[in-house]
Amino acid sequence: AFLPAFVYSLKVSPLIEKISDHKDFKKLLRTRNNVLVLYSKSATAAESSLRLLSSVAQEVKGRGTISWVDCGDTESRKLCKKMKVDPNSKEKGVDLLHYKDGAFHTSYNRAATLKSMVAFLKDPEGAPLWEEDPEAKDIVHVDSEKELRRLLKKEDKPLLMMFYAPWCGVCKRMMPSYQQAATELKGKYVLAGMNVYSAEFERIKEEFNVRGYPTICYFEKGKFLFNFENFGATAADIAEWLKNPQAPQPQAPETPWADEENVVYHLTDEDFDKFIKDHSSVLVMFHAPWCGHCKKMKPEYEKAAEFLHVASDSPGVLAAVDATVNKALAERYHISGFPTLKYFKDGEEKYTLPHLRTKKKIIDWLQNPEAPPPPEPAWEEKQTSVTHLAGEDFRESLKKKKHTLVMFYAPWCPHCKNAIPHFTTAAEVFKEDRKIAYAAVDCAKGQNHDLCKQEGVDGYPTFNYYNYGKFVEKYTGDRGESGFTTFMRTLRERDHERVGKKKDEL
Repeated sequence: AFLPAFVYSLKVSPLIEKISDHKDFKKLLRTRNNVLVLYSKSATAAESSLRLLSSVAQEVKGRGTISWVDCGDTESRKLCKKMKVDPNSKEKGVDLLHYKDGAFHTSYNRAATLKSMVAFLKDPEGAPLWEEDPEAKDIVHVDSEKELRRLLKKEDKPLLMMFYAPWCGVCKRMMPSYQQAATELKGKYVLAGMNVYSAEFERIKEEFNVRGYPTICYFEKGKFLFNFENFGATAADIAEWLKNPQAPQPQAPETPWADEENVVYHLTDEDFDKFIKDHSSVLVMFHAPWCGHCKKMKPEYEKAAEFLHVASDSPGVLAAVDATVNKALAERYHISGFPTLKYFKDGEEKYTLPHLRTKKKIIDWLQNPEAPPPPEPAWEEKQTSVTHLAGEDFRESLKKKKHTLVMFYAPWCPHCKNAIPHFTTAAEVFKEDRKIAYAAVDCAKGQNHDLCKQEGVDGYPTFNYYNYGKFVEKYTGDRGESGFTTFMRTLRERDHERVGKKKDEL
């Protein structure tokens, strides 16, 4: 439908689709899966909203659709009645409703700003932006590299900058204390925040050594001095630290487990084979110093070792191998996660066991060593629509598909385990579309280390979108099935729109 003359004088974007007929509206919802509709009591009431939505439409072009229904004209009034919408009842005479996958999804009740609306349409089920929280009004919210440079250049007061990612749990837990400190310290210090998860901020992450989230940097007169690393801090802790900012104190190195007093036999690449031959029944725990599960299991393992050490009819001995130091053993026994328990009988490897986490379970099992139930097959061993790629065939495989979403993961990573079922289901949804692929790369495999590094993977899972093998952007949306499918569906809608336009031009 044609927009009224005043709309053109306001420079309202032609991307906004004006609809007055119910059939046209139904068709719109059937063919677009992400639609924001402005209902207004009159054309005049819609003016300021249309100005803002014109800019929004430009930003979300191809990913979302914006429509306008003027309930003031005769034909549109019927449509508003059928949709049970009455903008007259609203204070400003306008109502904004969102439709998703052909049905009503939610009323838009977030901030009426370009940034908030764009963020909402890019991820309608995502959390509101940090700056939308009224409690965060005293945080300086930075959106671009240009803004960051300007802030560092002009700000005379000491500045604390939190570089964060919107999905980061540690960041979310820390934000209330951080914003409370910003309010209490206002006028003396500046506390700022910047979401740097997007690929466009790679240069900033490199410059300020952002290797994980949050990374909190302290500046004086634009110069970076120290990192603040107490992520469990209260507002009072932050204020106290700012009185006397200092570099994080280096932690005393942990004593290697092998150097501690304990009765577990600590084996190395050199003495492993002889020990296994000399002892007929040995349980070996392959571990890594940084592994949290290993640290939790260690006391129980030591208690079991002590019990076996003094038992008159001991069913076996307990040993341990630091797989980060004894790499030949780790490679020989294909150790890819920690802890890994292996049982050796008469010098031969017999079983790989699920974690026997308690002293009782370890001793009970050794007294009656039985084969464990078969392990859950690895993701790539299951029949799914996800393509599993390795270093050598990565680029060539991607070139064959127009749109590929790649999940870089490690089998031991809990966030990956949560995302895998959703990612797999999304791949199933699009399995008939020959232009689309959902792919995965196991970064824990030695052959993929260089590939993962080269593709900018610095945490798991990382999702990258490629167009015919060319990296386009990091996917930062929701990690549920709906997020993965909406992302791909939007790309295909954009394709169909382009094809439609070409046909119209012909």
